[in-house]
Amino acid sequence: MKRSIILALVLTLMAGSIPGPVRAQGDDFRLDADRAEAFARLALDCITREYPNKIGHVMHSDGDVRPPRFLHPAFYGCFDWHSAVHGHWSLVKVLKLFPGFPLEDRIRTAIDQNLTPGNIRRELAYFRAGDRGSFERTYGWAWLLKLCEELHTWQDPQGRRWRLALFPLEQYIVSAYLDFLPRQNYPIRTGVHPNTAFGLRFALDYAREVQHRELIDMIEQKSREYYLADRSCPVSWEPGGEDFFSPCLVEADLMARILNREEFARWFGDFLPGLKDGEKKNLLAPATVLDRSDGKLVHLDGLNLSRAWCLFGIARQFDQGILRQRLIRLGLTNGRSALQNMKAGDYAGGHWLGTFAIYMFTRYQDLR
Repeated sequence: MKRSIILALVLTLMAGSIPGPVRAQGDDFRLDADRAEAFARLALDCITREYPNKIGHVMHSDGDVRPPRFLHPAFYGCFDWHSAVHGHWSLVKVLKLFPGFPLEDRIRTAIDQNLTPGNIRRELAYFRAGDRGSFERTYGWAWLLKLCEELHTWQDPQGRRWRLALFPLEQYIVSAYLDFLPRQNYPIRTGVHPNTAFGLRFALDYAREVQHRELIDMIEQKSREYYLADRSCPVSWEPGGEDFFSPCLVEADLMARILNREEFARWFGDFLPGLKDGEKKNLLAPATVLDRSDGKLVHLDGLNLSRAWCLFGIARQFDQGILRQRLIRLGLTNGRSALQNMKAGDYAGGHWLGTFAIYMFTRYQDLR
């Protein structure tokens, strides 16, 4: 009884005043064909663009000094490996969402050139080479599984062929998760690539979709070990200067998928009890980017997009009511800010922000 009273008080404090229905404010917040084409062009223009390129490459000899297209024949574009992977995801996604998409032929041709059995065998050989066990762990791993999940749910002949080509690498990544997670004693709580909660969140979506029971059980177990006892996330530390994740919100988004509604409401009330006053400003007011040509500083545009999708995901755990509406409105505020700022960006952010935007819209659509 005491915990219920405390939880009700926390939710009341978080609620504030919210004029008007949420749906009316978000009616224009959707991925239409024009937006999808703009985002798709960003990915299409980079999945076969080799330079500039930032490789995370462990070398064993002079013979390992090779250009990206030789090291990663499938995912050599988009500045880095993980961006190339999620660039492919975003293109598959728009093909699924918009039959007869204007760029369909170009997209299919580009993906078909990259996702061949021979190219994936070479990608797999790279992962298996000595001293590369931490390559793209777990951000790139998570996006590879997200791509496989997307193809798994698409009954398209060419898509099925791409999924079949990816299967050996998919199986390797699944095995890598199962091998690594028991050895990872502490979660990584950063606002960039290695964030453990993000990697678990995407891997869980994949595992549930393909019904991989062992991976599901491992992720659910480790998520509870890592995060269930967390209280009062230090939101005053956010955002970091190059974050594209909110460590607090991405953790809450994961736990919204791990816990049932009653468990999550209790956990969330303890984890983020101060979403009002000064802490709300630090955590939820859209972050500001002063230089979008700087590849690190422009991460903050991505932060606003990922905050939005996390808030939408968290909102799903609450029934219709003031708290749910408040979370959605905060998500819309961050998302709209990022979309407006993307118009002023360049390749430093353009090679990846379109993917974040597409994923944000899919999470918003899940609310409807």
